[in-house]
Amino acid sequence: MLKEFKDFIMTGNVIDFAVAVIMAGALGAVIKGFVDNIAMPFVGYFTGGVSFEDLHVAMDGLDYTTLAAAKEAGGAVIAYGAWINTIINLIIVGLVMFMIVKAYNKTKKPVEEAPAAPAGPSQEDLLAEIRDLLKK
Repeated sequence: MLKEFKDFIMTGNVIDFAVAVIMAGALGAVIKGFVDNIAMPFVGYFTGGVSFEDLHVAMDGLDYTTLAAAKEAGGAVIAYGAWINTIINLIIVGLVMFMIVKAYNKTKKPVEEAPAAPAGPSQEDLLAEIRDLLKK
């Protein structure tokens, strides 16, 4: 069993997967930093200085100026601004991943197409051959 486990771990697929998970974590941190520190300030600027993070609805009916104040009061809060931030983050992550995959695909060698198999005789040729054989 130990030998099988060693063989499983040492295959390229497991190693590739481990590297991909580590890189995804690092890339996720970079993208989160980009969204939080660069993209969201632009979005806030073009929406008139609105901070999506503070958009909320307090279920107790009171009006709180910030989400932190509403949570501190202890009431139930629907923080839809955080959800908007998550959607924007998803769109930006999708865009970045698209650009990475597109750049990667440009670096790959084009796959040469296999030569087409020679076409056999057409249906008419086969029928003519059968006709000729029947005449003999």
